[in-house]
Amino acid sequence: MTEAKKLYVKTFGCQMNVYDSERMAEALGTQGYEQVDTADDADMILFNTCHIREKAAEKMYSDLGRLKPLHDAKPDLKIAVAGCVAQAEGEEILRRQPMVDLVVGPQTYHRLPAMMQAVGRGERVLDTDFPEEDKFTLLPKDRRPARGPAAFLTVQEGCDKFCSFCVVPYTRGAEVSRPADRLLGEARDLVARGVREITLLGQNVNAYHGAGLDGGEWGLARLVRELARIDGLERIRYTTSHPNDMEDDLIAAHGDCEKLMPYLHLPVQSGSDRILKAMNRKHTAESYIRLIERIRTVRPDLVLSGDFIVGFPGETEADFQATLDLVERVGYGAAYSFKYSARPGTPAAERAGVDPAQADARLQRLQTLITAQQRATQEGMIGRVVKVLFEKPGRKEGQISGKSEYLHAVHCDGPATLLGQIALVEIIATQSNSLTGRLYAQP
Repeated sequence: MTEAKKLYVKTFGCQMNVYDSERMAEALGTQGYEQVDTADDADMILFNTCHIREKAAEKMYSDLGRLKPLHDAKPDLKIAVAGCVAQAEGEEILRRQPMVDLVVGPQTYHRLPAMMQAVGRGERVLDTDFPEEDKFTLLPKDRRPARGPAAFLTVQEGCDKFCSFCVVPYTRGAEVSRPADRLLGEARDLVARGVREITLLGQNVNAYHGAGLDGGEWGLARLVRELARIDGLERIRYTTSHPNDMEDDLIAAHGDCEKLMPYLHLPVQSGSDRILKAMNRKHTAESYIRLIERIRTVRPDLVLSGDFIVGFPGETEADFQATLDLVERVGYGAAYSFKYSARPGTPAAERAGVDPAQADARLQRLQTLITAQQRATQEGMIGRVVKVLFEKPGRKEGQISGKSEYLHAVHCDGPATLLGQIALVEIIATQSNSLTGRLYAQP
């Protein structure tokens, strides 16, 4: 029997890249590869890259450079680069880094088996097409065992919004939604393998409009409601959304679909209408606030998270103050904030940026406010009883850890038999990024 070859995958960036990495590992499994946890043991190393942040490509080249001693010691080691940096800079990667055998974009990794056969013949392969075929129909049907009770499921890819700071339309392509029957089949398969919670993924997930079981077009709310009918699937989440695609039926689902969790990630990026227009966001600060009010009307206990960019070209102190004002009005349980970084090829990259020191100072002020809101949200959980899906052992002996319905990390003392199960937990304390609880004994 041929000994299995060993594959090490390092994933950068978003949750969609995590999902893509799993599917690439499955595709390479048809070529005899089994995934391992360290690069030193590998016969093949795959970097699945992200292009959202500045200098992402240079960081990737640094990571590749650190592989040289290992490659020198193992000349037959295969090295592949996938993801959005691969899509944007494929030819440059092959030119600058002779160790790389294979460069594959986000839309062509279903072709990995054929690519690896070419690599085996001594060829260097570059495939960053946007093919007409649906990669998901060509990936292996047999999924690997689930690594835990929570899993990702990509339902939509690409984006048609063309925000002036974003590379996604160029690296992931136009919006494409997967047919509902295939998604339901994949979800049932995940549940059969022990998954209790599924997060639906998309670059613009609430723009989902896929072919429905009835021959019509389904939006995300209809898909969520159909997924909720699957026995054994206890929780549904989705990310990442755009304010302009929060349709009425999806808002309603937050109030009447029990399995849709009370957590929503809805990026706004700025509180200044002038900057939002420059970003090509096509919504205003006030329309965003009104939208949040509508969602909270149907789900008052909703925990909201968002994204913010500070120091966008042309941002004044008044523009930044408008962002602080919006954060104060909305109230976030969590948020991700970044200093603007120019992405080559995007319209905003040609504009003069804000002074870096000023942008740094603004980012610190914003993060201080967001941290205070996050802390207040977590402290508000003390004394409450929440439902925790336990996913893994905790850091301390006898401890187990999981996520509440509000996506808070929760740990408490408990038996390992609860892993993969949902249990009631009373929150008794809060840390910077997690909650401490104790198993709740019902009277």
